[in-house]
Amino acid sequence: MLSERELERYKRQMMMQGWGEDTQRKLKRSTVFVAGAGGLGSPVSIYLAVAGINHIRICDFDSPEMSNLNRQILHDHTRVGTNKAISAKQTLEQLNPDIEVTAFTDEITADSVDELVGDAEIILDCMDNFPTRYILNDCAIRKGIPMVYGSIHGMDGRMSFINVPETPCLMCVFEASPPKEVFPVVGATPGVIGSLQCLEAIKYLAGVGTPHRGKLLVWEGMNVSFRSFNTHVNPECPSCKGVR
Repeated sequence: MLSERELERYKRQMMMQGWGEDTQRKLKRSTVFVAGAGGLGSPVSIYLAVAGINHIRICDFDSPEMSNLNRQILHDHTRVGTNKAISAKQTLEQLNPDIEVTAFTDEITADSVDELVGDAEIILDCMDNFPTRYILNDCAIRKGIPMVYGSIHGMDGRMSFINVPETPCLMCVFEASPPKEVFPVVGATPGVIGSLQCLEAIKYLAGVGTPHRGKLLVWEGMNVSFRSFNTHVNPECPSCKGVR
């Protein structure tokens, strides 16, 4: 049941057509896994928390640095050197004391990912490197749950709702990992892409709207434009070939 405080907190979203208390209770029963508590993980987890997602499992083995603080709004200068997942838990529980946040300080590896994701119904990919994204992609395929991919660079970003076998997997879309680099970014860019990732997750968990399935959304911040490209299954994809 929703408490009186929760009814008051969420009443503006419950006003939407087709939402109401029944849909809000779906969110109250939901569990998500947020991979990364950095630039993308910050807006993703903040908006999941204030929307009333019951349980947020958030994982990051790194600690914030001063150069992160232009975009990683889960953290502030007092938490430099504190683990990002622990810092995220503090912020999220302060924003919404009616939810549960589990912080994992582990590195996401092929051996650890299934246990870290646990009983989550959806994975939010907020990483900054493709080797870990591919590990999350394989986990989502094994568990039969969707993954929302997001990435950023400068004022540009990408987002896609991946749900095999209905859609191509991440490996189908990006067959090779780009070289790892320290890239430029304006803090508002992960704000845009992370908010879109969060909205996709909320829609899926609430059972409302249409996810951005089978498409790659590309945001160009310099000219404020969105473009959407169809994605295609690679019949020889090493990640999802066996489940199609």
